[in-house]
Amino acid sequence: MKTQQGIVLFFSLIVLVLMTLIGVALAVNSTQSLRMAGAGSERIEAMASAKGGQDKVILANTGNTFTSMTAISQIVDNDLGVTNTITPLIVGDVGCQRNVKGNSVAILCRRFEISSASTFGRNNMGLVTVVVGIEQEVN
Repeated sequence: MKTQQGIVLFFSLIVLVLMTLIGVALAVNSTQSLRMAGAGSERIEAMASAKGGQDKVILANTGNTFTSMTAISQIVDNDLGVTNTITPLIVGDVGCQRNVKGNSVAILCRRFEISSASTFGRNNMGLVTVVVGIEQEVN
């Protein structure tokens, strides 16, 4: 009977080591999950900043500013951390893509591409770019 007391101690130590290994593996896994979730939220925040930067550029340049623009323009928004690039697609007026059945008068427009880039992540290594095309009616 006395020889079995050492075996019980040995098996209890093995169970203790296994439980410690399982606990360490779970802690490492949860840390990696938190990092991945943080990176995902930073990407979503960068996308929202890029879209907000586009909205600010469109609002600030509506009307005569868009219709008189002929060269590529780059606008840096430090508040949102976004770089916006406005590119005229065609220099001059073109027919709008809108339906003319409403008033049967041809409407002329100018087409632009607005590209917004926002960085995110550790050392700003991630980059989200949102591109949208718009038409501005020319009077």
